Amino acid sequence: MKTKIKTQTQKTLTKPIVVAIAIFLIAGIAVGAYLFTTKADKKTIAVGKPALTVNTVKPQMSELGIKLTANGSIAAWQETIVGAEVNGMRLNAVRVNVGDQVIRGQELATFAPEAVEAELAQQRASVAEAEASAAEAQSNAERARTLEASGALSAQQINQYLTAAKTADARVAAARAIANSAQIKLKNTRVLAPDSGVVSARTATVGAVVQSGQELFRLIRNNRLEWRAEVTAAELDKVRVGQTVALTTPGGKLVTGKVRMLAPTIDVQTRNTIVYVDLPKTDDARAGMFAKGEFALGQSSALTVPQQAVVVRDGFSYVFVIQPSADEKNNAQSRVAQSKVSTGRRAGERVEITEGLKADQLIVGAGAGFLNDGDLVGIAVGNPAVNPASAAKSSQNQTPASAGVSTANAATKPAQ
Repeated sequence: MKTKIKTQTQKTLTKPIVVAIAIFLIAGIAVGAYLFTTKADKKTIAVGKPALTVNTVKPQMSELGIKLTANGSIAAWQETIVGAEVNGMRLNAVRVNVGDQVIRGQELATFAPEAVEAELAQQRASVAEAEASAAEAQSNAERARTLEASGALSAQQINQYLTAAKTADARVAAARAIANSAQIKLKNTRVLAPDSGVVSARTATVGAVVQSGQELFRLIRNNRLEWRAEVTAAELDKVRVGQTVALTTPGGKLVTGKVRMLAPTIDVQTRNTIVYVDLPKTDDARAGMFAKGEFALGQSSALTVPQQAVVVRDGFSYVFVIQPSADEKNNAQSRVAQSKVSTGRRAGERVEITEGLKADQLIVGAGAGFLNDGDLVGIAVGNPAVNPASAAKSSQNQTPASAGVSTANAATKPAQ
């Protein structure tokens, strides 16, 4: 009986063990198959499917301009301050506002003229009275001269009449001068523009009683502006009168000017000097703007690449260099190496490379921003990295992921 129970127990324990072993073997086979498949797929991807199909370019020697960059403020070439020439008078009307274009002699404002007109009338009456007194004195002096020979009048009396005539003439001249002063005061009740330009500031207010000399308007003469660039003493020798300057306004507009003059002194605190650049009449530049400008100093040769070939990552610039293919039969595919470069001047779509790239190296053009160091890429047909014999073959056997790319504009899409 005991032997029978033991046999049944052994059978009961053996069955789960066999099942577990079978499950373990099946799982091992499945994992092995998965690993083998994954490895094969990776190998296929690494060898047969490039990350992108790109076009390649070679660095070129280009003539780029040598430029000196400076900052400065845009200001009025000259400002005209228009003030009151009368004292204690009330503004009757203001004809212009800020931003208005005015011409020389144009009426800007007027003062109430009633008081000055009354004063002028009074002075004209005084002139008429003085002229009448002068005429009487002159007549008496003439009669005294005619009686001088007869002895009816003494010499002293004759001199008195002659002196009275001269005094009357002097009073007429004084009265006329006072009348002229009143006439000028009446004329000054009309505030006129001393020169043509644009109104940049206005403090005149209708109804205000102003004092003599108080500022009413401020004009930019002839609407002419200049850029006052700050240049260091070391860079001053590079600047010449007549040089062209490309000015970039805060709004991104480009304004071209010319150097008019260099300041004769250098600031003792900043050690900078002011370069005055004449600007054309344009709405893109306004007085008070702070702008950046570049002085054109000449040209020099430089190694350049297309702007799209330079990738900026983490604050540094990189290009992707095409590595030589080890398999000559498959040189339509190559790996790329990320190379750090230093950039310099820019001219249109070209960027100067000052360090990190040789003139004979082949780099990725369009699509560089999608690549990483060591990626496998397909080379577009017609690019310098493709041999003519293999190019025709690769164009026939191209996969859908790498087909349809032109040398002018390479399609840059990630591999599926």
